Amino acid sequence: MRRTRSATAILLAAPLVLSACVGGGGGAPKPTKRQAAMIDRALASAPGAAQPSTIVATEIAFARAAKEQGQWTAFRQFAAPGAQLHGGKGPFEILPWLATQTDPAQAVDWKPRAVVMSCDGALAVSQGRSRDPDGIVGNFVTVWQRQADGRYLYVFDAGGPDVPQPPPRKVIEDGDIVVTEIDAVQGMVASCPRGGAAIPPPPALGPDEAGKSGTSLSQDGTLRWRWTHTGNGTRGFVADYFYQGRWVTAIEQNLVRGAD
Repeated sequence: MRRTRSATAILLAAPLVLSACVGGGGGAPKPTKRQAAMIDRALASAPGAAQPSTIVATEIAFARAAKEQGQWTAFRQFAAPGAQLHGGKGPFEILPWLATQTDPAQAVDWKPRAVVMSCDGALAVSQGRSRDPDGIVGNFVTVWQRQADGRYLYVFDAGGPDVPQPPPRKVIEDGDIVVTEIDAVQGMVASCPRGGAAIPPPPALGPDEAGKSGTSLSQDGTLRWRWTHTGNGTRGFVADYFYQGRWVTAIEQNLVRGAD
């Protein structure tokens, strides 16, 4: 997995813990006192409405809906009007395409690994890992926008497999002692301007040598994201956020050619 870069990180509760806070699923276990304290600390780390844990919970609900209701059904439910999917020929509006799709027998599974949010919490980017029913693993990036009713729906999504694929995991034999690592999500929140100070514009982007690209800036001016698409179909994504007086790259991801 390509590691995300940031000047600061907030360790959010593990997805397994946060899943207990998401409705549905028929009886997810309640968090222990220790787990609840972890969640409370994570929520207290972010100012105001900008709560990375909310995006983590939304991602968990999204992945759960894909398993329980069908993959493309879930993609329809969580899509904002005009949402785009970055495919093999570039971004395209996903809802008309989804209307022609039938849910596969088994959905892709995914979990977020990093979330960056604008100061006001209205825009967020998540990045994480995925695994398809055949065991193919890869990366994804999703841009989330807060709606008038407070929900977050995605406005952009892209994903692709690792090339090459990592070696298969070692088979665990009876009697082996296995220590698993708790998944942590890196949470980043843009700094809010103080005393009405203006946010400086993000650094100018260099000349686009990729062929096609698109850039968007959050309404409060603290989070910028950009997609690129090269001639050979490689897709790039970068999210920068304003933190403690300077612009920092939070997420940078390259994806191989997607499905046409």
